[in-house]
Amino acid sequence: MIRYLYAKELEALPELKNSMFRDRADQFKTRLGWDVTVDDAGFERDEYDDLNPLYVIYQQADGLHGGSMRMLPSTGRTIVNEHFSDILGGGDVRSPEIWECTRFCLSRSAQPRTAAALMLAGGEIMENFDVRHFMGVFDARMVRVYRMIGASPEVLGSTGDGRAKISVGLWSFTDEARVRVAQKAGISPALSRLWFERAFGSEQLALAQRA
Repeated sequence: MIRYLYAKELEALPELKNSMFRDRADQFKTRLGWDVTVDDAGFERDEYDDLNPLYVIYQQADGLHGGSMRMLPSTGRTIVNEHFSDILGGGDVRSPEIWECTRFCLSRSAQPRTAAALMLAGGEIMENFDVRHFMGVFDARMVRVYRMIGASPEVLGSTGDGRAKISVGLWSFTDEARVRVAQKAGISPALSRLWFERAFGSEQLALAQRA
């Protein structure tokens, strides 16, 4: 199932939290060789995890992390604006209608449809929080994944070549994309909406939509 959890809520689910940060270390440090920090507990965390981001997490049947991504509004601090603005020609991307999506991570034990389930959850955030686009940084290996899911971004800029190519992209989510991604995920739109409403509740959701 999909969980929507702000950072301050993670402590209530320690096994899920711990397995997410350890899977992030495994993916970004061990498998991809990124220059990221892993602490003594084996967690990959950075300064943006301290900003109370919203995590979208695929929780497996055993209660552990299967996949996740991290969301922050672009009106505040973001990785793109603080570390990759050169790809965009030095400009910032700031809008209440654009959120940054980072740390897209899949566990080694993730089910094949986990990536699509996370994308479908991202669509729920867009629709219910009046977000028109997600922005994010991605490497060359993710191009095939996005294409397979049916949710490829608009590329705003790139640097590097081949497997070392890094791009900044902008995602939108149309009704047609929702149907396509839901089919890839094997999750009905009704179930996807139920998970979202369980996380936020109708009253809180209405407040978020008016904010």
